[in-house]
Amino acid sequence: MDKRLERILPRVQKPARYVGGEYNAVMKDKAEVDTRIAFCFPDTYEIGMSNLGMRILYGVMNNMPGVWCERVFAPWGDMEEEMRKAQIPLFALESGDAITNFDIVAFSVGYEMAFPAILNMLDLANIPLHADERTALTPLVIAGGTAMYNAEPLADFVDLVSLGEGEDITVELIELHRKARREGWSKAEFLRAAAKLDGIYVPSLYDVTYNEDGTVQAITAKDGAPEKVTKRIVRDMDQSYFPVKTIVPSTEIVQDRVMLELFRGCIRGCRFCQAGYVYRPVRNRSRDLCAQYGVESCNDSGYQEMTLSSLSTSDYPQLTELCDQLEDFCAARHVNLSLPSLRADNFSMDLMQRLAKGRKTGLTFAPEAGTQRLRDVINKNVTEEDLLQSCRTAFAGGYSAVKLYFMLGLPTETDEDILGIADLAARVMHAWRESAVNKQRGVRITVSTSWFVPKPHTAFQWEPQISKEEYERRVKLLREAIKTKTVTYNWHDSDTSFLEAVLARGDRRLGKVLETAWRKGAKLDAWEEYFSLERWMEAFKECGIDPHFYANRQREHGELMPWAMISSGVTENYLWRERENAFAEQTTPDCRTRCNGCGANHLVGGKCDV
Repeated sequence: MDKRLERILPRVQKPARYVGGEYNAVMKDKAEVDTRIAFCFPDTYEIGMSNLGMRILYGVMNNMPGVWCERVFAPWGDMEEEMRKAQIPLFALESGDAITNFDIVAFSVGYEMAFPAILNMLDLANIPLHADERTALTPLVIAGGTAMYNAEPLADFVDLVSLGEGEDITVELIELHRKARREGWSKAEFLRAAAKLDGIYVPSLYDVTYNEDGTVQAITAKDGAPEKVTKRIVRDMDQSYFPVKTIVPSTEIVQDRVMLELFRGCIRGCRFCQAGYVYRPVRNRSRDLCAQYGVESCNDSGYQEMTLSSLSTSDYPQLTELCDQLEDFCAARHVNLSLPSLRADNFSMDLMQRLAKGRKTGLTFAPEAGTQRLRDVINKNVTEEDLLQSCRTAFAGGYSAVKLYFMLGLPTETDEDILGIADLAARVMHAWRESAVNKQRGVRITVSTSWFVPKPHTAFQWEPQISKEEYERRVKLLREAIKTKTVTYNWHDSDTSFLEAVLARGDRRLGKVLETAWRKGAKLDAWEEYFSLERWMEAFKECGIDPHFYANRQREHGELMPWAMISSGVTENYLWRERENAFAEQTTPDCRTRCNGCGANHLVGGKCDV
């Protein structure tokens, strides 16, 4: 360990974040390595180490001979201050080496509020911020993750973007980079070759022009780059890598347990949900393999909790049978099974009895809207009776806490829909009185609301976000309508959701705003301790850019979106059709009921009933 690091660690919070050495961390002989990769997560250790996708790609890259992938996380403010004072550049946990001269610096970006942390980490590593300033082939700065389905605000800073699931394309890209270095290619030659790989978007190979009203006029591909880049996916989940020998953190993290991925994609089609669209189509992992991975992961790590993790886990066709298959092992090893959240329309007594046996913690449901009308608008396909029956089942089974998640500001929302949330919470309270087996324990009902953020590649990508003032009025209306003392109401901060909407639907002109905000102190903006909307508004003003143009403007049918060169596999015609169905209050059945012709099945060689 660097002596300078030894001196500063006693002065910072949670020093275990920065020392590495965890069980199952990959160490390699540098003499046998020709490619070093800094795998960066633009948030703290606790958040990054809870990310299953990062663990998967860490294993995929380290399974490549001659490649060493090391983890890098954003330091907390106290550590950053000490590092800058001591002139310690950003370093990788495995080796402790500065990442400045690594071959590839790769960011996993799942959330727009992480954008300033990317700039801050590059600066801490003494790597030039702008892609055009990095003229050599190394370090190559790349980014992937859900937030990269609109990478335009980062276009000035990253060399290329990996779209979709990374297991295959990451290997192909690394091998191409190794070949380029062996053969002495220029960076420009490499980027042109990389753009020909399916799933790779190179921002510098696209020219963007704008109309007088500020909308995008044209996006022009050049130097052989494709007009549209389509995401990459894993076709066969049984053949995809799963990190059975996963790193066991030396300090507490957010998801400190085995995360067992059952499938990818979602059958549901909620119209607000970006993940539900961009991870299509659904691909299941076989039950036997899920059970095998769960057992092996617990045995290797010593964890006594296993989360069955997917976008909508209770839609896994053999979920009950999988729980049964794991029952003997879990009982013998005292391992609890849990689900991150539940569908209110398929929660049953059978399923409840298999979850967290002997430990009745809370259950989480996400009705999203307070009335059936609005649930039909967003295509939630859950009724009030579905939710109440699920709560009765839970209360009858000994549960005494339920969390309910909703959104405020959804398209067509009225005050009646908002008051419907309070009414629904009261009905859940009544269901507890009807069904609870042990009323002496009391009941805890938590209602949480977030502010709707219109996201690219969804049916609501054209819709405006309501104003900050209107959102806060709706929060106040709901807060005053919740009368029951046993119901706790939590709501999401409005400032971060507004900026999230700006960045989510922004174009590459926001790059200068991002850099200006960073120079003013923006960094860990996903954390309220560091976030300042005032700082960002100053940056917008200095750059002459109106943030409301991105967040609060209705976009017209046919307007060229900033992310139009990127395809999730779901067609824009389908998204617009879903938008029209939303405003007609018409639901669309799930993908198992019938194919609705979104286009995503083409990614796995199937047909779509367009």
